Amino acid sequence: MTLPAIKGLYITGNRKPGKPVRWYVYAWRGGPLIAAKVGGAKPRLDADIVEKYHAALQSTRKVRPESFASLIADYRRSPEWSALATSTRRNWSIIVDRIEAKWGSVPTAIWSDPRMVRKVIDWRDAAATQPRKADNQITVLRHLLEWARLRARVNVNVAAGIPKLYHGGERAEIIWTEDELTRLADHASADVIDGVRLACLTGLRRADLVALTWAEIGERAIVRKALKSSKGKRRTATVPIVGELRTLLAMLRTRPRSAGVETVLVNSHGQPWTGDGFGNSVIRARNAADIRHEDGRLKHLHDCRGTFATKLMTELEWTDEKIAAALAWAPDRVGRIRSVYVDVQRVVVQWTERSAAADCQPTVNRRGETL
Repeated sequence: MTLPAIKGLYITGNRKPGKPVRWYVYAWRGGPLIAAKVGGAKPRLDADIVEKYHAALQSTRKVRPESFASLIADYRRSPEWSALATSTRRNWSIIVDRIEAKWGSVPTAIWSDPRMVRKVIDWRDAAATQPRKADNQITVLRHLLEWARLRARVNVNVAAGIPKLYHGGERAEIIWTEDELTRLADHASADVIDGVRLACLTGLRRADLVALTWAEIGERAIVRKALKSSKGKRRTATVPIVGELRTLLAMLRTRPRSAGVETVLVNSHGQPWTGDGFGNSVIRARNAADIRHEDGRLKHLHDCRGTFATKLMTELEWTDEKIAAALAWAPDRVGRIRSVYVDVQRVVVQWTERSAAADCQPTVNRRGETL
């Protein structure tokens, strides 16, 4: 029997090094999971999938328009949801599913009652043993309720202003040193080190790093619109091509790559890296080399952005505004990095130089004799 094609059916694969691909079939992008498969080729449409698709479709039609589930469905069809980066939508979809499972059946009107903040706090605290997870849940709920508030579907955003539980996220003072990159190279393949060095010399986020193409490499600068927004805006990163970066790019052009591959970074098979594939490779090498900050925290690929920022501050003496443009960051974040690392470093260096100069001054007694 020939099954009818389903418009909008969304099938995605999750690939991790050394493990079989995991396939997930969603009724539509952002919709419910209706099938899963481990290994093998991309799932084909069968009667079971068709039946589950129609069941999912029917379930949406049964949602009461005054329910929170109805609002959530509208949110997932909104331009604000579509504007999120693909990776963000994937991660947030899991949390939106949790929100719908907990509160989908309640009337939307209940969210206009300020007393709901207590319920939200209780929900956050239930996940307190995993503080980052708890904070992420509040972030998504806050975004959802703010979308609803701006459309007059709720009167107040009860998730706004809720403090975070996780306080280990400030990493402005953490950077990668040249010695650590050398240690990392002892445990990683050349294609992994290529990516880490490029991150340290460009400050690009992981998603932008693996997606960077040669078409975005100019004679004097790399110009790329960031995939992830900063302060609600997708900023354009403009990275100057000087010194070490120019040398590295020339080297990367010589790497073997499959026909038609235009990404700057390629894996050992000459194919573009996936974000997860590259990130996991860096993590394995870092763990093997046990590269940590002085306070014991393991260093992250994301810390390469701070490395690049400090290079621009200390070697090129760029202003915060210029660095923000290069990194596609908000300027106030650059200021925090400068205050945490560079300004302190500069004070120490100046103090050391003054001390050294004082040591070099001869001591003279009252008679004018040098001691």
